[in-house]
This record gives sequence, structure tokens and C-alpha cells, in this order.
Amino acid sequence: MDKGFRIGGREVSGRELVMKQTLALILGGGRGTRLYPLTKYRSKPAVPIGGKYRLIDVPISNCINSCMERIYVLTQFNSASLHRHIRASYSFDAFHGGFVEILAAQQTLTHSDWYQGTADAVRHNLTYVRRKDVEHVLILSGDQLYRMDYRRLMALHKEKNADVTIAVIPVHRKAAPGLGIVHLKEDGEVAAFHEKPKTEEELDAVRTEPAWIEKLGVPAKGREYVANMGIYLFNRDVLADILERTDYRDFGKEVFPSVIASCRVQAYIFDGYWEDIGTIGAFFDANLALTRPDAEFSLETPNAPLYTRARFLPPSRIAAANIKHSLVADGCVIGEGCVIENSIIGLRSIVGPNCVIRNAIIMGNDFYDRDGATQDPPMMIGEACHIENAIIDKNCRIGQKVRVINASGVQESPETQFGMIRDGVIVVPKETVLPDGWSMT
Repeated sequence: MDKGFRIGGREVSGRELVMKQTLALILGGGRGTRLYPLTKYRSKPAVPIGGKYRLIDVPISNCINSCMERIYVLTQFNSASLHRHIRASYSFDAFHGGFVEILAAQQTLTHSDWYQGTADAVRHNLTYVRRKDVEHVLILSGDQLYRMDYRRLMALHKEKNADVTIAVIPVHRKAAPGLGIVHLKEDGEVAAFHEKPKTEEELDAVRTEPAWIEKLGVPAKGREYVANMGIYLFNRDVLADILERTDYRDFGKEVFPSVIASCRVQAYIFDGYWEDIGTIGAFFDANLALTRPDAEFSLETPNAPLYTRARFLPPSRIAAANIKHSLVADGCVIGEGCVIENSIIGLRSIVGPNCVIRNAIIMGNDFYDRDGATQDPPMMIGEACHIENAIIDKNCRIGQKVRVINASGVQESPETQFGMIRDGVIVVPKETVLPDGWSMT
């Protein structure tokens, strides 16, 4: 349903408000070193989540659900699988005018180097921003988990006659040093921006009165700071002018501290679930949170679905298994006697009998090879395996009686041919083979 929004006394449909005038740019990110080894063979936005989705599906779905259907994804590193996924997942009809297209880093007459930051990535693609039918540019991150109606952001932007609007989220003081903090005026206009304030003086300088936060329609709940979410709405000419007359590379560190003095920068306060999937620990926790009955980010939201590639897979077949608080994706086979708790079992996963899987993410397989398999072990989790506090990436071959458990509570370990430990989580990379009886405990 295309609900309306009131701007200046006039009722405007969501599609009129957004679709015809706004271009979305989703930033694919850098090398993704903090998510390594999940980014060993893929870019950050292509990392699988929730058993059947990829991170890029989140901002694209938010755009589609907000009637914003002209979308470019800016990529640079390990982008082949991301390109395949977008090509197979998002296609609009010829009469619609919407698109989701890839803009890969490339050499041109004006730019011969790779993207040097978020702002520099947009600068490389100003040709697309400068289109006559574009009035606003929405800049998004490709590695965050949240659900937002961007039409509300646009409505506030127009109501306040802003040049730039930043989406922000209230946080407590203890979280502020790890985030970009926006200091607000009483009416929600941005007064200052500080990237990761560390000292007491810096923290005090960017504190926002809780009463002002509540005046803007969000309960403060003891939160005295508002953090940058990495979601920016620019008037097109303002964005182009900034990028053409400066050599700024990053929005958070360089663009916003300087633009506040010369432009009207408005804050849009968001108070829903939002998680920046920047580390293995954050990725692991955010995924397992999806398995809870009271998950803050619900996959069962009919008016704002999470889209992904349509696959023609059979229903999952589960023998006499004990499964609690877990997600099992399409096309899986779960053997008899298995115990699966607080885990995600991804597409086409084959789990042998009598396995124990707890607090784990099994990403699944890109194809089946169970019948006529030529490799030993086959692409599955073999009989009587025990996997706990671990991520098993796609297409792994795990033999029988394998133990993948961080019993010693190691936080970090060097990479081996079998994987590594990051943030206390064992990560077995894509296409790894663990032979019968192998153990990491």
C-alpha cells in the first residue's frame, strides 16, 4: 500500500515523494578485513545472513519497500559473487523505470585510482548523480541490519527545507566513543559532528539534552548521545558541489564536520533495531539474534519484507531431530538424532545423523553433490559431529565425528588451512575440508 505523507499542508503519495526524484547509492565497502575470513572470497555486502539472504538485501529491500527503485551499488573488492546475486535477484519490468545496477570501480579519463573512501566512491560516480531527473541522493551502507522507511526521512528533509539529512540513533555514553556522534540543536538541526569522541571533554561537547531528543519524538531512556547511522540524504546539487570543490575522502570524518557550517544539516532520529555488521563478533551475534522468538529484527514483517534471490528448492526434510530456537532454510536435510539449538542452518545444508549444533551458523551450500559425489568427505556435515560457537562458511566438506568447539575460550588465533578464531568465534572458511575425526577444541 502506497501510504501518503503530508508536506506543507499537501498530501503526497510515497511514490511521488521518493521514486521520481531520488537516486540511492549503496556503498559496497572496502576490503572487509574485520569480517575476514568471510570476506576472503566475497565483498562485505555479499556475506550471507539469516540462512538465505545476503547483507546487500537489507538496504535494497528497504529501498523497494520505500518506493525507491533507482538503485546503484558501488563495488570494488571481490565483487563477482555480489554481481551474480544482484543480477539473479532484482529485475524490474521494462515499463516500470526502476533498476538495481552495479557500479564497479573503474579507470576513467578523470579518475585512474580505486575508491579511497565513502565520499571518494561517490565522487567517482558523479556522472550518474548529475542526471537531470535526480533531485535527491540517498547514500547507504551495504553492511548494516535494520528496517527503515526512507519516505519518513524524505518527508522530514522536505519539511525542514534541509540541504542534508543524517539518520541518527540515540545511544548511551558508553557506546559513544566507538561511533560518530552528532550534537543536535533543540529543533533537530545538527550543530556539530565528532567522529569517535574519546576524552571526557570531547564527550561532553557533543552531548544532546535528553529533553531535546524526546521533543523530536523519541524516548531518551537515559541516552544522551545520537550516533551517525551512515545513512545520508543530500540535495543533489549540494552533494555534487561538495565533492567537486574538495578532495574529501570520507563522509563521517571530513564531509560533515565541514558542511555543517555552510549548509542546513538536519537529523532524522530513528529508534528501531540497527546493527552495524562490522566485525565477526557483531555478525555472529546479529545472526543468532534472528533465531529468537522475540527477535528485534523480525523476518516475518509482511508490510516490509526482506527480498532476495528466488530459488526453486524443495522443502527441508527433517528426521527425528530436536531443534530449538533455530532457523532452517530451504532445501536442507537434517539427519535422525540431531540436536540443533540457537543456530542457523543455511540453504541446501546436509547434516548427518546424531550431530550436535549449538550457537552456530551453517551457511549451507551453493549446490548439491550428495548423489555421485567424487570427493571424500562429501559436501555435508558428517555423522556425529559437534559444532558449537562457530561459523561454517559455504560448500564445506566436514567428515564424521568432527569437533569444532572453542572449549578454551580463545579470542583470537592465527589462520590455518582449517580456519581461525576471531572474537571468540571459530570461522571455517568457504570450501574447507575437515577430515574424519578432526578436532578443534
